[in-house]
Amino acid sequence: MEKRIRHDAAESIATPEPFARQSFTDAREAVAALKALYERNTAFLRASFAALADGEDRQRRYRAFYPEVAMATASFAQIDSRLAYGHMPEPGRYATTVTRPDLFDSYLTEQLRLLMRNHGVPVTVGESETPIPLHFAFLEGTYVEASVAERIKRPLRDLFDVPDLNGTDDHIVNGTFEAMPGEPMPLAPFTAQRIDYSLHRLSHYTATSPHFFQNFVVFTNYQFYIDEFCAHARALMEAGGGGYDAFVEPGNLVTRAGEAAAGGLVLPRMPQMPAYHLTKEGHGGITMVNIGVGPSNAKTITDHIAVLRPHAWLMLGHCAGLRNTQALGDYVLAHAYVREDHVLDDDLPVWVPIPALAEVQVALQEAVAEVTGLSGYDLKRIMRTGTVATIDNRNWELRDQRGPVQRLSQSRAIALDMESATIAANGFRFRVPYGTLLCVSDKPLHGELKLPGMASDFYKRQVAQHLTIGIRALEKLAAMPPERLHSRKLRSFSETAFQ
Repeated sequence: MEKRIRHDAAESIATPEPFARQSFTDAREAVAALKALYERNTAFLRASFAALADGEDRQRRYRAFYPEVAMATASFAQIDSRLAYGHMPEPGRYATTVTRPDLFDSYLTEQLRLLMRNHGVPVTVGESETPIPLHFAFLEGTYVEASVAERIKRPLRDLFDVPDLNGTDDHIVNGTFEAMPGEPMPLAPFTAQRIDYSLHRLSHYTATSPHFFQNFVVFTNYQFYIDEFCAHARALMEAGGGGYDAFVEPGNLVTRAGEAAAGGLVLPRMPQMPAYHLTKEGHGGITMVNIGVGPSNAKTITDHIAVLRPHAWLMLGHCAGLRNTQALGDYVLAHAYVREDHVLDDDLPVWVPIPALAEVQVALQEAVAEVTGLSGYDLKRIMRTGTVATIDNRNWELRDQRGPVQRLSQSRAIALDMESATIAANGFRFRVPYGTLLCVSDKPLHGELKLPGMASDFYKRQVAQHLTIGIRALEKLAAMPPERLHSRKLRSFSETAFQ
């Protein structure tokens, strides 16, 4: 099982036996090989750690490598120009490291299938030169007692590879990656270690396993929406599912179709951004996340969900209406954004426009019409399409208002919040289709603030309808083929072949 790849007076390195690189013309067979290699190499690290914890103390280091999938083309192939992904942009060798192929089974299979179909070349599977950090080799949910680590006589960093932040970055997806001479070009937007980092963060922030996340995601900034989503999901489960398989709550509490909800939270305390999942086969269901208030949380959670390569995400929440003609409860469909959130300035400069995506905009507008019963010119009574401004100062009203009010007026903004532009901008950056439908909950420029009684009535009446609209829109998007949903607007000059 073990092979020493380096030996000198001070140290030897133990690794699994070398894995012979294999070539495949079938995507499923290639993914099966990735799974086998990943399981073998992570099992080696887990077994080595267990042996050391049991008292074994050989003077050696333990190392195993991420799997790598690679392809090469010598041709500027003529591909279906309607596709936003699934093709290599120019001749050369392309590769990516792979983690958790069990979790990404359908994603990897589809990406490799498209590439082999469009280019007519095989894919190769082998070991990369990137070590797997011990922390990322443990099975999901593993808990290591401090006393176990204390029995190991040397520092873990002397024995195993650990996460390396120097290699955990967004250079590829940001478009700033430059391949060294002889180095392959990136095949996918994220490396294996970057994905592993986010998978662990997702569990921490949401208290649900990455396995439960669905391809269609709703973000909200109010618990009222979560309460309504839970009530809707539990009713669906009790009635047989309504096309969904299960409902998953924080703590990985699962209620399956046909079951009554277990009821109550199983956690002693809630996570920072709890997530809830209405699941379908193939991750075709809906995930809802309460991101709380502010652009920092909005960026943090979308940074991590992006590695799962969802098909769309939406922002549903409350906003300040900026026009006198708006009323409390009116909807705002964002078609542009003023970005004063600042959290993405280093990754996506503010001069980069964030375009509206036709497929998402149409789905949202159709959903509003269907749920409210209004259409055409009458729909303008309750919904405006326009610019949403996102700001990072919740109490902007307490400063000299001449500055922000002038900017808001010049930008033609019709609504103000603290999350929508961040979520849309990160969708643009990560090539995840995005959209925003907000509900006017106050009008600070016009002194129209909610009184306690008004607030209670407003939430009871409006949240259920707003959420129903969001769910209807996502179900419309889910009915579309992914290749139609993923817009070419989100692709830059030189793109990775994987979506």
